[in-house]
Amino acid sequence: MNSRQTQLQAFDRLLTIMDELRAECPWDKKQTMQTLRHLTIEETYELGDAILENDLEEVKKELGDVLLHIIFYAKIGSETKDFDIADVCNTICEKLINRHPHIYGDVSVDNEEDVKRNWENIKLKEGKTSVLEGVPNSLPALVKANRIQDKVAGVGFDWEKPEQVWEKVEEELSEFRDEVKTNNLEKMEAEFGDVLFSMVNYARFLDINPENALERTNKKFIKRFQYLEAKAKHIGKSLDQMTLAEMDVFWEEAKKVDS
Repeated sequence: MNSRQTQLQAFDRLLTIMDELRAECPWDKKQTMQTLRHLTIEETYELGDAILENDLEEVKKELGDVLLHIIFYAKIGSETKDFDIADVCNTICEKLINRHPHIYGDVSVDNEEDVKRNWENIKLKEGKTSVLEGVPNSLPALVKANRIQDKVAGVGFDWEKPEQVWEKVEEELSEFRDEVKTNNLEKMEAEFGDVLFSMVNYARFLDINPENALERTNKKFIKRFQYLEAKAKHIGKSLDQMTLAEMDVFWEEAKKVDS
């Protein structure tokens, strides 16, 4: 691996290139934090895809794209004299030191849960009025549910055993089934949300990341469905010309290829 000096030189090279692009490139000169925002989100999702695929070469490239955006925002901040990359780095350094008193102070911890509990309590001492303030409003609902539950568990608001959570899942499923019988869409939606929320909670107790789990299933379904499409094309049929039984044959083939 590269030495610390080489790493710092590479970082300095990126800062220099950013300065040059901001000064000379018509596209880069035009960008603002607002115009970059949606691109940053896109790059973050691309990084997430690479991580799920365990494609480390792609992870390296996508990390570079995300890092470029961080440098870009810091460059814009320096132009308005609000902050620069040194301020960004020092701010996160101070936060990490302050929130890890078991490393940089005299606090003792026994396990990961102690660390998480201390983290949330420290944030409250920093002026936050709720442990949920750190959950962005714009997060996708599934990710947000997981973060909400993780946050409140960090201050002790949690079930004691996975079995209790599963009982809650079954309770919510029963309530959902009851509402389905009434055919009241608003109540069905509310109960379905409760089912999902409880399933996310159960996944957390099993150390399963629900977002990763669902995305893996999405990718698996896409791969199998595209196999089905290709097979249908090979025999000269469109999917709407095939029976479910015919499609199921190729679907089972896809599962074997995928396994």
